[in-house]
Amino acid sequence: MELECYPTSERPPEIVAGRPQRAWMDRFAERHPYRCLPLTMANTSGWELLCPIAFTAEWNGGTHQQDITLRPDNPHPDFHKLAQSHFSHGVLTFHSGYLFRTPPEWSMWVMGPPNHIKDGIQPLEGVVETDWLPFPFTMNWHFTRPGKVRFEKGEPFCFITLLQDKPLHEIQPVIRRMDSNPELRHQYDVWEKHRSEFNQKIFRQDPEATKEAWQRYYFKGEFPEEVAPAPQGHVNKRRLKTPRFGG
Repeated sequence: MELECYPTSERPPEIVAGRPQRAWMDRFAERHPYRCLPLTMANTSGWELLCPIAFTAEWNGGTHQQDITLRPDNPHPDFHKLAQSHFSHGVLTFHSGYLFRTPPEWSMWVMGPPNHIKDGIQPLEGVVETDWLPFPFTMNWHFTRPGKVRFEKGEPFCFITLLQDKPLHEIQPVIRRMDSNPELRHQYDVWEKHRSEFNQKIFRQDPEATKEAWQRYYFKGEFPEEVAPAPQGHVNKRRLKTPRFGG
């Protein structure tokens, strides 16, 4: 299975596998947020498109295209192809520099880097049928208020991942009482008991619990006690492939 990336310019942005690090996560004591496996898995479940140059974008609050101004730190021959004020109303538009083609029945989810926080601007997300589309899409960010924002060289401006979205139409959400699934009820009750006891020990500053710091059941893919076999195929670190040239 291949994700085909066709450059639409001579110097397209670099594409790299999603990286787990986030500056705000690094600033926590003992880098605590990295213990949250769903966060780090989201950060690495796709590929990043990186800014080739640092620049400042400023919006004055107006509704016209010219109300956003863009200033690269240094002259760059392709900057005008990278970032533009195209849609007006405080929307900053990036061109990916690629036409992507996915296998049949696979679409591309286009978004900002997961859990990458930028003050003053919000990434917009889209799902694109890249299994047939013969032209590229844009990545857009919406200013949340008038002011300036910075995009640094090497900072991701777009994050892409794949999904099989056609089967979503066949899925029927069903709300059930947990008691209707005795095995799941038991597993949940055991987890809740362990969780409550552990939190109480932390509150009391129990030495062993304080040293342990956090429960690793989900991170390790285990159940508290042996209420069921360990789940098969659990993943706690994702390493996606780096793009290669294919001619």
